[in-house]
Amino acid sequence: MKGIIRTWLAIALVVADVSAPAFASNAMSVDVVHFWVSKSEAGALDVFRKAWVAAGNQWADMPAENKVAVQRVVSDRIANGYPPAVMQWNANDGSRELPEMGIVQDIEDVAQVDHWQDVIPASVLERISYRGKVYFAPTNIHAENWLWTSTKMFADAGVSVPTSWDNLFSVAEKIKAAGHVPIALGGARWEVSLIFNDIIYEKFGPEGYARLMSGNAALVQDPRMIEALETLSRLSDYTEPFAMRKNKTWADATAEVGAGQAGMQFMGDWAKGELMAKGYHVDSDFDCALVPGTSIAYFMVIDAFAFPLTNRDGTADAQKAFARMVLDRDNQVAFSRIKGSLPVRTDVDPAGLDRCGQLGLKMIKVKKGDVSAQSQAMPSQMSEGWIGVVGDFFNNKNMSPQEAQKRLYDILMQR
Repeated sequence: MKGIIRTWLAIALVVADVSAPAFASNAMSVDVVHFWVSKSEAGALDVFRKAWVAAGNQWADMPAENKVAVQRVVSDRIANGYPPAVMQWNANDGSRELPEMGIVQDIEDVAQVDHWQDVIPASVLERISYRGKVYFAPTNIHAENWLWTSTKMFADAGVSVPTSWDNLFSVAEKIKAAGHVPIALGGARWEVSLIFNDIIYEKFGPEGYARLMSGNAALVQDPRMIEALETLSRLSDYTEPFAMRKNKTWADATAEVGAGQAGMQFMGDWAKGELMAKGYHVDSDFDCALVPGTSIAYFMVIDAFAFPLTNRDGTADAQKAFARMVLDRDNQVAFSRIKGSLPVRTDVDPAGLDRCGQLGLKMIKVKKGDVSAQSQAMPSQMSEGWIGVVGDFFNNKNMSPQEAQKRLYDILMQR
């Protein structure tokens, strides 16, 4: 991503912001680039959209297929002289390159006036800041290390939510023997990488996981990496063949768990939002637990909005008002209730959270309980390479664990 960002900055320094379309009224107007396109994601985003419009403002929606597509759209907009006012982004180590390169404006004055430091966890505040100033408006906290299980299928198979990897394989075998799909999975490689992150944590422990996620190439050569890859390969025996799921999305796989068509899914808690959007309910239709071996951790992902620098009249004021709207207490609760996530504010009433949400809230309050998800800890280009190798290994039985190990090592050595 650093190459993309440097290109953005070079363009921004030489292209005047003269091509932007004029707005027809004095209302504050924003164009919002995002990749929240599933049913639950779109429903959650509607909370912000409706709040913005209800205040008499204008919202131009610019959905993109995924995170990479958002980067492409924003890059194209900058190249054509009119950056979008708002873009969806993850608040992580890599995102700090945006303020470092002078591409986004800070919203420090909003954070100060609204006392964000008093209502946002320190770990979140640190990730949305750069050199003492806040640059990102966080929307919610997600965790990636969840296991979602079908209440109906588990009852029919006479099994319980697994608490160890040996137990998980035993459960998967029983579901498979009954003629059902044990593990629901879509066709995207990042879905596989979420599973692998769980395995890495279980095999290497908190310290080893942190070292690997920070790009420690030497640790990839540890024998435990082969064990982790072998465990991942074994899991592929309990999913549909790649040819049958390559056109499925993560949301399709989630729906299969809710409908009792598949036993379980490794997925972030946005899956809960999708399950609820389709009318399924915790306990009666699905159950939730942290993946075996990760019960002391919370693989945190912070969704956020960033605000590209622009010369359009009134846009800077609109961006700051947008940030304030995102952190509104009621909007935070309503958004997370649909998204399946947790609000970033600590002063919300937890009584409205379901059992899964209560467990998540407990985890983020545990000292040092939150760790960076792989996609948040690694630089973007390295992360994409890591995900690609892991996904290809899972989908290709002809690739040996040793070959995958070497490829992962080579990727981290490119840092």
